[in-house]
Amino acid sequence: IEGGNETYITEFILLGFGNLHEMQILLFLLFLVIYIVTVAGNILIVVLVVADQHLHTPMYFFLGNLSCLEICYTSTVLPRLLAGLLTGDRIISVSGCITQFYFFGFLVAVECSLLSMMSYDRYLAICKPLHYTALMNGRICLQLAAVSWMSSFLATGVVIYLMSQLHFCGPNEIDHFLCDFTPVIKLSCSDTSLIKLLTFIFSSIDTLPPFLLTLASYVSIISTILRIPSTSGRRKAFSTCSSHLLVVTIYYGTLIIVYVLPDTDTLRDLNKVFSVFYTVLTPMANPLIYSLRNKEVKEALGKVFIKCMVLSAIQEV
Repeated sequence: IEGGNETYITEFILLGFGNLHEMQILLFLLFLVIYIVTVAGNILIVVLVVADQHLHTPMYFFLGNLSCLEICYTSTVLPRLLAGLLTGDRIISVSGCITQFYFFGFLVAVECSLLSMMSYDRYLAICKPLHYTALMNGRICLQLAAVSWMSSFLATGVVIYLMSQLHFCGPNEIDHFLCDFTPVIKLSCSDTSLIKLLTFIFSSIDTLPPFLLTLASYVSIISTILRIPSTSGRRKAFSTCSSHLLVVTIYYGTLIIVYVLPDTDTLRDLNKVFSVFYTVLTPMANPLIYSLRNKEVKEALGKVFIKCMVLSAIQEV
């Protein structure tokens, strides 16, 4: 597109994982299995949380929100990646790239908030059990979730509006498998100082306070658990938050590595590997961790399985 004396590009090329042509089919099958498992596992968690009365608690309310988020999150990244691996078509329009980044950035911000709310819920349950019902009831949970989704939606919307005003004059190759902020902004020939400043402010607000709240919650939780006199009591208390702690460690660990490490040629491939962890593997790991390591979820899953078996037997009769 001609703009004044400059020609603006309208398409980007996602380089993905490089020229691994001999592994294209293998990577496609691997990511396809991950996508199917992720969507099926998170849908199962949502169904269990909605269907089982015993899971109508603040912790599982946030877990249901997290599972809905993970379905959207992985669907923002993986379908485009799978299409590129299968067909070899790595071209994405500028508007399509910006749209992908919008949903990606929005959902990352929401996930940070939800993980911090889940850690705060565990803090109240373990450290303030007498005040838990008053401080974490259904109305408060709805308000916290609504604020999390809406604030992330609006903050990311401001960044996307400014990004849509940018011009791209070339080159048009993005050395990544998704449209992330830094590799896209580097290709712009417009002044990006304002959008960089606002993105830094919004991303700091959306990620740093939730991270600090999560960190403070678990410092208090671990301190409280260590003061429990009986071994069985400590084990029971820790089992209620160990699953969430594992998810938080994986998510924040890889997220910090990707965005704190300098963007150099030698570290770029390493950043792609860690990006796979928080964009692809963490959404798959969440339902597996919460179902395999959580007694209530396993019991709810067992009830659903028994009901299905009974209904199947009745239909055969």
